Amino acid sequence: MLWKLPVFGKISKIGITPPEPTADRGGIAIAAILRNEARYVAEWADFHAHAGVSRFLIYDNGSTDRTAEILRETLGSDRLTIVPWAQVFSDARMGREIHNQVLAYAHAARNFGSHFRWMAFIDVDEFLIPKREASLPAALAHLEDCRSISLPWHMFGRSGHMTAPEGGILRNYRTRFTDPMSDLRGVRAFKCIVDPCHLTAVRVHTMEVDGSASSCNDRGEAAREEDRTKPGFYSADHIQLNHYYTRSEEELAAKIGRGPNLRAKMSEYERKVRRTVANIESDVVEDSSALTYLDRIKLE
Repeated sequence: MLWKLPVFGKISKIGITPPEPTADRGGIAIAAILRNEARYVAEWADFHAHAGVSRFLIYDNGSTDRTAEILRETLGSDRLTIVPWAQVFSDARMGREIHNQVLAYAHAARNFGSHFRWMAFIDVDEFLIPKREASLPAALAHLEDCRSISLPWHMFGRSGHMTAPEGGILRNYRTRFTDPMSDLRGVRAFKCIVDPCHLTAVRVHTMEVDGSASSCNDRGEAAREEDRTKPGFYSADHIQLNHYYTRSEEELAAKIGRGPNLRAKMSEYERKVRRTVANIESDVVEDSSALTYLDRIKLE
């Protein structure tokens, strides 16, 4: 008799051996995975370049539009690395799909992390906003004793747009869910900035450094992973993570049509996305943090 092993879902945590730091390492790199983001990727890349990101590690999950070309035009070769990443891997014995985004993050940290003090793991619909300083390295300068920083999502919805407006994301999408620490389904999560030379395990929303999932907020206050969701951990004093979960209704429908990163999630994807958008837009506040920063550095 042939026995079938049970399938326990995706592999969404990958352990790594941290890279050895180079003598001259410094600055901040961003690792991001994307596909067909030609419409907005120039705004995202230009914003973070002006905010002081040293290197963009872009994992291209099979783009068929001008995404890569636009990134090269915007950033040049000195700040940009594009890695082809169109793949679906699974554990052949257990039948478990390996989360392609987590795999990209692990590859970025291990192969490029030795050169950087900080590495941010975000998506191209997420913007890291310095709140007081002119750059991200300056906003991180007081956190030298931290090896992992957890930044809560500030979730933006459609802002009343049925079709895509002219003028990009930051100047058109200005309303977000009021409470970043709310436990409403789909509106609370974190993304991380870490010291890649101490990174020992990778997930999308939690990183482990030196074998621990504890992290700091942007004030430098440390907490265990499970305590990040407590109100006292919340801070966006120095860096605010804006997550533009969707743009217009037209683009939301297109997002649903593209489906999820994981094939196994396809059947429930539309219901999840629509529920998340409804939650985001159930209680909103005007947020001008990105525009304040753009005005402060005189970036049009």
